[in-house]
Amino acid sequence: MTQTMPRDVAAYLAEFDDIPGTRVYTARRARQGYHLNQFAMSLMKEDNRARFLADQRAYLDEWQLSDEIKDAVIARDYNLLLDLGGNIYFLAKLFSTDKLSFQDAVSTMTGMTKDEYFAMMVGGGRSPHGNRSIKGGY
Repeated sequence: MTQTMPRDVAAYLAEFDDIPGTRVYTARRARQGYHLNQFAMSLMKEDNRARFLADQRAYLDEWQLSDEIKDAVIARDYNLLLDLGGNIYFLAKLFSTDKLSFQDAVSTMTGMTKDEYFAMMVGGGRSPHGNRSIKGGY
């Protein structure tokens, strides 16, 4: 039996908002985060990383970014950056600039220490209990 995509794709994708901690990178998020992701990709170049680290606000001011995005970058609030359209693979350039591993950065997004995050992942990942549905309570 072949399953077809529902006609209302926006409604279908909105269902994922009911899963705690889940952010689906949709076309809307891609459009919203275009300049943020372009900034992050600029950090692939050593010269840009050096300029950014020397004066983060000045470097961010060169990009078409809202103050909310600039503040989130400076605070390294990765969850907010994802909400604002950041793509985790592009944001990896930001935490790599800070010499953080993927594990270091992602652990900050969970509220866990790096060691707690590592143990959780080695133990099979986060428990589905309480992480399946906001409205359903499970």
